[in-house]
Amino acid sequence: MKRFLPWIIGIGLVIIIGLWYINVKNGAIEVDQAVKKEWGNVETTYQRRNDLIGNLVNTVKGAADFEKSTLTAVIEARAKATSITVDPSNITPEQFEKFSQAQSGVSSALSRLLVSVEKYPELKANQNFIDLQRELTSTENQILTARTRFNESVETYNNYVLKMPRNIILSEYKEKALFKSVAGAEKPVEVKF
Repeated sequence: MKRFLPWIIGIGLVIIIGLWYINVKNGAIEVDQAVKKEWGNVETTYQRRNDLIGNLVNTVKGAADFEKSTLTAVIEARAKATSITVDPSNITPEQFEKFSQAQSGVSSALSRLLVSVEKYPELKANQNFIDLQRELTSTENQILTARTRFNESVETYNNYVLKMPRNIILSEYKEKALFKSVAGAEKPVEVKF
């Protein structure tokens, strides 16, 4: 029995190391999938906003003799934003920059539209317009929540794949970029009537 003891201990260690290795790999898959899911939620909320913008533009068009340039800017910004996609499995800061710039364009055009609407009291009293404004406000809050949850899942992922000794086993998993605010977001928005 004593001569088999080193073999039993060796086999036991191999099994323990093998199980640990499998656990580390499975954990990496779980945190990677969580990041992809949260990015899907971010895209879904942006899509909801883009869908609402179409309804808002049509309501504004129908209710007011409106400045065409403002409506055109909103429509173009929406089209540009929907044309940019980000691959959640290989998120880079450059992809985020393009995506953020496009979404910033939508936000900016939308703000100009809503500020311009102040000139039209009959539009502000229109129930469809009021409902759409509420939906847009709700959607913007959902976008904030989705981006926050995405960043939390990226933080969990990055901590998991970058810490020792897992980073040795998970060398094929690269650090993912966080969602950051667009340049100038720290400045207050100036609203003019």
